[in-house]
Amino acid sequence: MDWNSRRLTALIEAALREDHALADRTTLATIGEREEAQAELFSRHGCVLAGLGLVARIYDVFASLQMPAPSGPLVFVGSQAEVFDGVRLRPGQTVAVLRGRARALLACERVLLNFLQHLSGIATLTRQFVDAVRASGAAILDTRKTTPGLRQLEKYAVVCGGGQTHRADLSDGILIKRSHVALAGGVAAALERARTHRRPEQPLAIEIVSLAEMQQALAGGAVHVMLDHVSPELARSAIELAPPAVMIEVGGGLSLENIGAYVNAGVRRFSIGALTQSAPAADFGLRWRPL
Repeated sequence: MDWNSRRLTALIEAALREDHALADRTTLATIGEREEAQAELFSRHGCVLAGLGLVARIYDVFASLQMPAPSGPLVFVGSQAEVFDGVRLRPGQTVAVLRGRARALLACERVLLNFLQHLSGIATLTRQFVDAVRASGAAILDTRKTTPGLRQLEKYAVVCGGGQTHRADLSDGILIKRSHVALAGGVAAALERARTHRRPEQPLAIEIVSLAEMQQALAGGAVHVMLDHVSPELARSAIELAPPAVMIEVGGGLSLENIGAYVNAGVRRFSIGALTQSAPAADFGLRWRPL
């Protein structure tokens, strides 16, 4: 992850402006301009960390928004070598220690926690799915069901949790979904059109919901088939029907409670929208003291 990218800088700037971090009335009224403080960032419960690189970057962007610009960094961020994105944190474990201007620390507190809690929640849920299928060697993949503007970060958090990225966006290969099948005139017609108009290097996948459609997809030369909202029994039958070279993937309606049934059916690829769409936030806090 490039924490200094222009896109990420713009995202952080938008978050700080949304919270009016430069006009924190409470902090301006209670904390002196040159007062300094220390804040210890810690996890309130066990979780998988994602987004540590954002911590220092948020304060850098905050400093860049100030007029006149400060002559040096407002906040120094330090962390220990054993703390990095993807590590499983213990309850109460220190993630980073922040030292510097108290006003800056307080003004950015909520933006920092919002990013870190959201991304670490995604990484934690992803790790739970990865652990649930670990013995089988199955892959856990994300989807495009992401928060507008946060896709790059959310997909990064999935990787921190041990998952893999499916498609980055609509330009990333051809995936024929139910809507395309309906509008193109069926599985066979959609596949024929896609083969005719795609570039040779573009990956091609198709989403199906029945064994009849599976047979049509195979007859049409499909090499990557996604089973959408199917039962474990149907998934097993589809796998038995397909040649070994055909990649089978299951998505839709998956949970930690039912994914084991699909593993037992032979599925080895799972695309799960809940990773980025429904992950509960992790919980972090800050311990404060003046310097």
